[in-house]
Amino acid sequence: MELRHLRYFVTVAEELHFSRAAQRLNIGQPPLSMQIRALEDELGVPLFERSQRRVFLTPAGRAFLVRARQILADAEAARLEVQQIAGLDAGELRIAFTTSAPMTNLMKRVLTTYRQRYPRVTLTLSEAPSERQREALIERTLDIGLLRQAENAPPVAGLSFETLIDEALVVVLHQGHALAKHASVSIADLANEAFIMHPNGVGTAVDGQIRRMCERAGFTPRVVQEARESTTIVALAASGLGVAVLPAAVRCIQIEGAHFMDFSEPDAHSALLLGKRRDDNSPLVQAFVALCHEVAGTVNDEARPA
Repeated sequence: MELRHLRYFVTVAEELHFSRAAQRLNIGQPPLSMQIRALEDELGVPLFERSQRRVFLTPAGRAFLVRARQILADAEAARLEVQQIAGLDAGELRIAFTTSAPMTNLMKRVLTTYRQRYPRVTLTLSEAPSERQREALIERTLDIGLLRQAENAPPVAGLSFETLIDEALVVVLHQGHALAKHASVSIADLANEAFIMHPNGVGTAVDGQIRRMCERAGFTPRVVQEARESTTIVALAASGLGVAVLPAAVRCIQIEGAHFMDFSEPDAHSALLLGKRRDDNSPLVQAFVALCHEVAGTVNDEARPA
């Protein structure tokens, strides 16, 4: 039995509704239901009575709720005590991220959980291209970078990078585009299309990857419009100005006319990396890295086919 199982149980008990509880916990409803079932199996008793309309606590569930709340309260008190001892009760953590990173479930969950666990730590967040993040880490004006690495990028002395999630790339185009009727597209299908991309020199690793994909397919992308923000790029593609290739996290951008398509190429993906200095042993950084590993494991498990 893990503390997260108790938190899941208490949240469902308070909401008496699995969908609302899942929203509070920032997880999907199916994984939440599975975790509650696993907890009931471990305890050997049902904690909830379920019907099509409502969810009720069983007598065992009501008794377990009292115990679960006390265990969580004791764990929180212990956490605050050891954080104070370890130096995690104050300080500043400087984090930069690429334009698409905040749209990923990983970053949203990491930031929410970090603030909950370490409420006295100040998170200073900034958006920056991947190349600029590497420079800032070297210059020690940044503690953590959430960035994308260019293909075959040489190692940077003193820095370490590790993959958190490997995200598919998607094509964004107008819903009335001729290609929109297909189940998927290949990069070669875009040879005659107008492209919308980030400006040259911004330092986005994804744009470099797109250009290399096009070159391998035998053409150079014809860029008709540039924009710095992913949201703007999606909006321009939705207007029919051209097509764009972006990480799949942009699917959350709901703009009228936007249509998202998968690539048929299995290598059309982009890794979201965590970058830090190798010699940075700060408790704040170590706690953030550990949390990223924890959340990435959950996100990657959810992404695997059942």
